[in-house]
Amino acid sequence: MSGAECETPSADGAAGRRGPVTRLREWAPADRKLWLIRTALAIVAGAGMFLAFPPRASWYLSVISLAVLYALLVVDRPRVRTGAWIGFVFGLGFFVPLLPWIGEYVGPLPWLALATVMAGYLALFGVIATVTMRLPVPPVWFTLSWILVEAVRSSFPFGGFPWGRTAFSQVDGPLLPLASILGAPGLSGAVALFGSAGAWFVLIVVASVRTRVRADDASVEPERRRSDTLTWAAVAAVLTLLGPLSAILVTPDTVDRTVSGSTVNVAAIQGNVPRLGLDFNAQRRAVLDNHATETERYAADVHRGATAAPDLVLWPENASDISPLTNPDAATEITDASEAVNAPILVGTVLRDDDGRPSNSVLVWDGRRGPVDRYDKHIIQPFGEYLPWRGFFRLFSSYADMAGNFRAGTGPGTVDVPIHGRSVRVGVSTCWEVAFDRSARKAVNDGAEFLFVPTNNATFGRTNMTYQQLAMSQVRAVEHGRSVVVAATSGVSAIIGADGMIESESGFFTPATLTAHLALRSDTTIATRLGGLPQTIAVVIAVAAFLFAIARRTRFSQRFPIPGMDTAGDRRESADTTSEEIDGITR
Repeated sequence: MSGAECETPSADGAAGRRGPVTRLREWAPADRKLWLIRTALAIVAGAGMFLAFPPRASWYLSVISLAVLYALLVVDRPRVRTGAWIGFVFGLGFFVPLLPWIGEYVGPLPWLALATVMAGYLALFGVIATVTMRLPVPPVWFTLSWILVEAVRSSFPFGGFPWGRTAFSQVDGPLLPLASILGAPGLSGAVALFGSAGAWFVLIVVASVRTRVRADDASVEPERRRSDTLTWAAVAAVLTLLGPLSAILVTPDTVDRTVSGSTVNVAAIQGNVPRLGLDFNAQRRAVLDNHATETERYAADVHRGATAAPDLVLWPENASDISPLTNPDAATEITDASEAVNAPILVGTVLRDDDGRPSNSVLVWDGRRGPVDRYDKHIIQPFGEYLPWRGFFRLFSSYADMAGNFRAGTGPGTVDVPIHGRSVRVGVSTCWEVAFDRSARKAVNDGAEFLFVPTNNATFGRTNMTYQQLAMSQVRAVEHGRSVVVAATSGVSAIIGADGMIESESGFFTPATLTAHLALRSDTTIATRLGGLPQTIAVVIAVAAFLFAIARRTRFSQRFPIPGMDTAGDRRESADTTSEEIDGITR
């Protein structure tokens, strides 16, 4: 019984028997208590989801948190508005601790505002899931609803905010290889199915045990009831194990991609920044000097024979915010560093187009020939590199005017790097871009033999943001079967194998050089070839199921009782539950 309903005596006056439903203005104490319990569990489940994300290696917590969320949305059939509330408080429990780096130097308002907006998407999930799980086999609809809402918040508004997608919590878990089949959306879906189907199985078992300890009900044949229970328990078990077993089958192919007959020796340079904060680049020359100095130190080690000579060197985003195309001093310093190490350097820089607007760019700089290729960041960051609705947001924060006016780039997602008489094609996803499926996918479709993620996290201090972003690069490595090099101005830089494992990484706010022989690959994974098709199919089915469930909610829910609920949407009498609970919980 929901908080707004109660049972009244039937016509024959028998107290406690099912009668007309009466709407009450006030909740009964029991209903208020149930609402508080649900709210508390939803917050705890959301916090559990947060704890699943790096730097903690607790991937299983995302499975458990979604299992709890499933149970909250299915047991006793909560109203749609209750489902929205459960989703919302789950979202607050998740996003508030996930996103404090947003306000590291600008105060709590942007952080808490964004967390609240993201929680709103999970309120939408609560609505959609509550309605669609009235259909048979509810874990399937829970999973598709989860994929749908992640897709929506990853694309709308202002290009979306994919941060905190469930897939990015799985870099230390056994489900990670599934990213090579169905991409990041499929990996998120596998986690949702694992958790919800496991919860469904537990609910079926609990309902079966509770029914057996009660008096037998002559209205339902025990043998048939046991048969139905076993059938639905078997379905739940299969759905629960589907993801883990599929991941086991895929794992050998994922590991095989770390080996290739063609390799390239790379060096990722982390030069560090002179100070933290939003004005870190006020000393732009010092940042450039730091990266040039670290490269020259590395070159000295090469000349001494202490380390292998590189084929190419990778500098991070904003390594030279002084444009070497217009500043001869910067060009000379980069040229000297390239000649010292005898290899081309991929330089993160800021360039200005003819109209004066800047672009966040990567230049391929050859010591003998200067710039030979260029990539301009395609997916620029709202509220950072540009500010939508500038006049409106200026009313809320003086930091609004600090947002840039960058222009998004076009063209290929790769650059060609000349190496010893041949060219290596490098895919680029600059910082924010790595969160979006389409960035790395486009680079690989454009022929990338490995992926490069130049990033600058100096504006976020010593927060978990860096590790959360690093996890995205690990998922992209598996998704597309490519090695990934992350070069950061201030950390954490890393070299990642095609199986998603980190081979080496730097610390925070210290100069560092990471080197590795990377496997070069030209083949593509199933996920790359399918692209966004699996997510599109899941979204279409989820929307269709939602509309169908709304249109048929009364007749259909009566024909197919939902696990954890009764057929009429109210709590059953204890006598009725004895006879019918097992049917409701299993179907």
